[in-house]
Amino acid sequence: MNKTSKREQNRNRQRRQKWIGYAAGGGIAVLVLGVLGFMLWQSFKPAVGEAISIPANYSTHVEIDQPLSYPSDPPAGGQHYASSLDSGFYEDATLPGRPGEAAGYLVHNLEHGYVIFWYNCENLEENTCAELKANIKEVMDAKNNLKLIAFPWASIDVPLVMTSWGRLQRFEQFDARLAMAFIDGNLNRAPEPNAP
Repeated sequence: MNKTSKREQNRNRQRRQKWIGYAAGGGIAVLVLGVLGFMLWQSFKPAVGEAISIPANYSTHVEIDQPLSYPSDPPAGGQHYASSLDSGFYEDATLPGRPGEAAGYLVHNLEHGYVIFWYNCENLEENTCAELKANIKEVMDAKNNLKLIAFPWASIDVPLVMTSWGRLQRFEQFDARLAMAFIDGNLNRAPEPNAP
């Protein structure tokens, strides 16, 4: 009887180990499938905003003194300088200590998958401008300021335009839902999305 019970105990232990192995393998398989599914969804989710055609030769680095021109205003991609700007909210369009045009640096950010809020307060009352800036900052904070820049841009005819590489979204008035959708749909959709 003791031999049988020990044999039965060994079988039960082996069955438990077998089921634990199945459960662990199943859990790993579900995790791997989830990650793969998310990556697949990210690559096929629709981009948001107006498509801007960026010529192939436009994704190259140029010297700082070379004139820059872009297929859209503000730029949604094109030739740019070899360095970029840090994420954040910029209040002034001048870049102390950096020669050349701000767009040359910012387009490099776009190449790395950034989304840029280009805002223009010149035709807004002071309190409306302050509200626009606060709304932009709120969305940026909600997205942890990851690869996001806000920059003043006087040449646009609306208060706000958002761009990513090859995409542009104009705002007659701020819309947080649309701004979030633009970020979600376009962040890291660029020639060099894994660059910082």
